[in-house]
Amino acid sequence: MLTNRLSKALFTFAFVASSSAIFSADLDKAAPDSVGLSAARLARVDAALKPYIDNKQLAGAVVAIARKNKTVYMKSFGAADIDSNKAMTNNAIFRIASMTKPVTSVAVMMLYEEGKFLLDDPIAKFIPEFKEPKVLMADGTTVPAKREITIRDLLRHTSGISYRFWGKPVAEVYEKAGIFDGLAPTEGTIADMTKRIAAQPLHSQPGEAFEYGLNTDVLGYLVELISGMPLDRFFKERIFNPLKMPDTQFYVSDAQRNRVVSLYTPGEKGGLAKSPDAPTRWGQLIFSPAVPYGTQRTYFSGGGGLTSTAGDYLRFTQMFLNGGQLDGKRLLSRKSVELMAMNHIGDISVWTYVPPGAAGNLGDKFGLGFGVRSDVGMNELGSTGEYMWAGIFNTRFWIDPKEKLAIVMMGQIIPRNPDIEAKVHAAVYQAIQD
Repeated sequence: MLTNRLSKALFTFAFVASSSAIFSADLDKAAPDSVGLSAARLARVDAALKPYIDNKQLAGAVVAIARKNKTVYMKSFGAADIDSNKAMTNNAIFRIASMTKPVTSVAVMMLYEEGKFLLDDPIAKFIPEFKEPKVLMADGTTVPAKREITIRDLLRHTSGISYRFWGKPVAEVYEKAGIFDGLAPTEGTIADMTKRIAAQPLHSQPGEAFEYGLNTDVLGYLVELISGMPLDRFFKERIFNPLKMPDTQFYVSDAQRNRVVSLYTPGEKGGLAKSPDAPTRWGQLIFSPAVPYGTQRTYFSGGGGLTSTAGDYLRFTQMFLNGGQLDGKRLLSRKSVELMAMNHIGDISVWTYVPPGAAGNLGDKFGLGFGVRSDVGMNELGSTGEYMWAGIFNTRFWIDPKEKLAIVMMGQIIPRNPDIEAKVHAAVYQAIQD
């Protein structure tokens, strides 16, 4: 039953909250009405979330909203740990999983701006194991790829590299090769894993299909090779320190451990069940909440390994809204931010292999590191050009340049109810009054 629910909800990461209006010290705070949001109508965010907490469909979460470079909403809801009756707090630390991907993509674009490579360079130029890739056919045979995988392919997930948890034919190949995605304790380094990935056939021809997969983990290794720094150090020195994100990292310190939120799954008899630290397997998906505080600390998954707080990640989103800089610290040029937020897959469909509705408003197109909302299928509140992504453990963000708006939601439950994030998103947009 859980496996079926997972297959339908794998990419619909909802996010919840509970109640304590302590503003983040990271961005200057402002009253909602001063930046064009109705405070009274913004209270509907609370109303959208609380039923899921009350009905024990979610333990708790934190929601943060910024508009016009000001924090206008920062609230925590429910429990960080149900067993100990520990309340959620605004500085709670969450496993953000695939919300790591935009961070790695920013690192790649920083190196691109420094002239280290071109986006259409073959990845084999830097990681020779990827030279002359092969593509897996339905009958189990392989054929030569029509062209090499490029760095752009990896950024936009058109390389043909997949995830084993999709359960496709390539999943069995990945499992036999010992390829994991970093959602459970993983030995070795991303260099080791990348070379194993390179030795496997692709699921599709490079550039011909959107195949959400381990592309960004490969990019994490590229960052290490080009910069000469381990990925965790590059992130800290080049991104997190300049943006003042002190609680964002791969592995938490002893002092941070008590702020890490417990991970939950649906209980067999209703309610919620706390996920054990030992790895849990659902089909081809293997996950463990213990990764951030476990003893294996050498694997830096560029596609899914970070932990963070809502306040930290709100600063990261604000950097995008400010055209690549925050508080006088510039990471990217405005033109690079614009390039990342464009549709880079043309007419290719993002969600051809995901059950209807399971994408959970993650965009109908893809840029360089996140989903992009085109003007096709605008059937709910929002803006054309909005960009966004999510994490499998119930974390999510939206960035809207037109409205100068950023929303971050963080919870810790798998699998998800896609209605939650949609309701929060709508509740924020219906509060716009300018």
